[in-house]
Amino acid sequence: MDKRSQILVLVEGSKTDLRLLNHLLHIYGIDNKHEVVSYNTNIYVLYNQMFAEGDPDSIDLLQLLKEREKDNEKKKIFDVHYSDIILVFDFEPQDPLFASGNILEMMQYFNESSDNGKLYINYPMVESFYHMKSIPDEHYIDYVVSLDELIKGTYKQRVNQENRNHNYLKFAVNREECNIVIRQNIEKAWYITETDGAESFILPDLIEVLRKQLQKVELEKVVSVLCTCAFYIVDYNSKFIQY
Repeated sequence: MDKRSQILVLVEGSKTDLRLLNHLLHIYGIDNKHEVVSYNTNIYVLYNQMFAEGDPDSIDLLQLLKEREKDNEKKKIFDVHYSDIILVFDFEPQDPLFASGNILEMMQYFNESSDNGKLYINYPMVESFYHMKSIPDEHYIDYVVSLDELIKGTYKQRVNQENRNHNYLKFAVNREECNIVIRQNIEKAWYITETDGAESFILPDLIEVLRKQLQKVELEKVVSVLCTCAFYIVDYNSKFIQY
């Protein structure tokens, strides 16, 4: 490891999640300041490992990740001191381990990147970033996914069909397009919280976004499609997406 690796980004999966975060960091020219690694399981497993048996402060996240890593060379990643830790996970309310109270507890705990870490949840999963028929997509604000779709496992197929290019590698390929996608997600996040947003580079409270999504699952059996991991770009430097 070298001095460039200052911020650890923990993503859920080893494919789409990893590719998207690396793409965004590269587009905005900050990839050399980040180390992106995959957790290779979901947020509810992380809850059981850190929260289920007591105080999460008693567990060292980096040590936990090191113990999970099978590659001895990659274990060195977790011996580095990071100024910030970012966690990117999927909502996935269809998971057998899903519990609204648990995920809310995690969001409240992981609320500061330079302390415990900051959690960004994608609704219902990371593929939400690509769920646009055009850039911009005037209908994106209304997109929802039913709990039934998630249980049947058809959401990813739907995104592939409705994606602008039907190819993630050709979607949001430059900063201008990424800016539009991020702004649309910010606008939708404000819409979900039923609050009038200010500027397109000001983010709503992610805990409140989660609360509203949990309500939608309970009352309507749907999730509003929303990608919040892209909000990290704004948290890192809001000037990146300003006009």
